[in-house]
Amino acid sequence: MLRPLRQFLRLDRQRQRLFLEAWRALGSARLALRSTPFKQLVAELTRRSGPVEAPAVGPEALADAKRIGWAVRAASGYTPWRSSCLVQVLAAQRMLQQRLLPGAIYIGASLEEGQGEGARPAASSGLDAHAWLKCGEAFITGESGHHRYAVVTTFSWR
Repeated sequence: MLRPLRQFLRLDRQRQRLFLEAWRALGSARLALRSTPFKQLVAELTRRSGPVEAPAVGPEALADAKRIGWAVRAASGYTPWRSSCLVQVLAAQRMLQQRLLPGAIYIGASLEEGQGEGARPAASSGLDAHAWLKCGEAFITGESGHHRYAVVTTFSWR
């Protein structure tokens, strides 16, 4: 228990704040997924079928987005709830959107079970799903294993 606390205290103040913000965002995303239909959660985003290019961003914005990705991935390892790939994507999306940074959410599916990072097979269908988020060309969350999934739908924002 002391090791994670020591690691946290070694971070600079900006990273500590970002980590705590990500931890709260993960909790909000998890609660939202349990209490609100997914369609409602993404109602304000632009939906497209299949893959699209994530909106391009400048180097400073990309650095900010990558820091958010780090914070969400790091904080997801310390939540008492399951922070699946979709929970991470929704948390990072809200944090990016609050900073007016554009991006794209990708939802993919595969017939191979158990391949996704935090993905859960759909009941009795044999489908496996995975979600990832990109800002520009950079993966913010969910990069691991994304190539094994066919993009089913994409949501973007500017």
